[in-house]
Amino acid sequence: MIRKWALRAILAYVLFGIVMYAYLFYMVDTSIPEALQGTKVDPATFLNSRELMLSEEFSQIRNLLFFLATPYEWLFYFFLLIFGISSAFERWADNTSKFFVIKISIYLFWLSLISFIIMFPLSYLSFMISKSYNISTQIFSSWMKDKFIGFWVEYGTMLLIITVLYALMRKFKKRWWLAAWVLSIPFSIFMMFIQPVLIDPLYNDFYPLKDKELETKILAMADEANIPAQHVYEVDMSSKTNSLNAYVTGVGSNSRIVLWDTTLERLTDEEILFIMAHEMGHYVEKHIYIGIAGYVLLSLVGLWLTAKIMEWWIARRGKSWKVKSVMNISSLPAFLLVTSVLLFVASPLTNWVSRYQETRADIYAIEMTEDKEAGVKTFQSLTKAGLSQVNPPSLVKLFRYGHPTMLERIQMIEEYQIKEK
Repeated sequence: MIRKWALRAILAYVLFGIVMYAYLFYMVDTSIPEALQGTKVDPATFLNSRELMLSEEFSQIRNLLFFLATPYEWLFYFFLLIFGISSAFERWADNTSKFFVIKISIYLFWLSLISFIIMFPLSYLSFMISKSYNISTQIFSSWMKDKFIGFWVEYGTMLLIITVLYALMRKFKKRWWLAAWVLSIPFSIFMMFIQPVLIDPLYNDFYPLKDKELETKILAMADEANIPAQHVYEVDMSSKTNSLNAYVTGVGSNSRIVLWDTTLERLTDEEILFIMAHEMGHYVEKHIYIGIAGYVLLSLVGLWLTAKIMEWWIARRGKSWKVKSVMNISSLPAFLLVTSVLLFVASPLTNWVSRYQETRADIYAIEMTEDKEAGVKTFQSLTKAGLSQVNPPSLVKLFRYGHPTMLERIQMIEEYQIKEK
């Protein structure tokens, strides 16, 4: 029976991979509509023939890896259950210590280690592809350092979450999902608060913006938008990537406006100010609070569904998996599998909301800067630096894009009529 389920799962994964390969490489048309050819939306007007070819190739490969990686993770969790590996980890932990926290830490370490090993080939392949297309500039040792830092940061965070989660399962056998949801709200806000000051600096060096003239312009815009910003930070990313980016992270007094040094080197002041106005648009329109509210609602529904599906699944298959109940730590792969599937299923909705907010932020940037030309050039530069598709396939947009496509963003700017102040 186990061999049959394993073969079925592998066959389904292979067939899915073949279908996605055919879809991405042969079945979709990513060309620009004829009516827009020759306009500023058309990548042929700002990319040379080689860049056009590379952007199409790189995007196809990157999209395929995305659609292969997600079910690959599901396959990994499924195999941990059906082959009894998860229950073996639990027995190992039980035989090592009688203390609950130590048992959890031992089980989670072995789960995290094997997960790291199994997922490493796809991560390394993605890294090498980015290197071959000159997107990544990071050397292997630096990349591995980030991977190891990520392993321990994720392990420490997961240890706290899983210990509390399974303690709640033991205490509230039927309503553990509700208790977990209540505790997840302050924990998520706490993580958002410490992310920019404790976690992000583990990976990169942050320092105040060296260009004080540019910082003065950005802070003047922040003051106009009633944003209590006092500093702008730049981060050393040129040693890792040729991509461009800028963002706002954190909440409250720990909020940070951050510019990648690649952005500072390759964009004009006008383009950088447009990006900053976009980020300020998120603040002014309170997107972070809307995002928190959406997360709270979705996590409630998600945890409830996860609890129901786990109870049903383990009641039917737990005996063959050697997982006695939901409360056993050996049920963790089932929890991770179910939540991962639910997140994937919900991603079209969350991406749609995100795209709407990004469009609103673009509009705010146009109104604040009154510089449509800078907006167009910014998105053209982002396309060129990241070798992005201007008009990606529908499924890619649905499941991957938290931002509007570059076609949509540039076209919106071109057609937008700036309101008189």
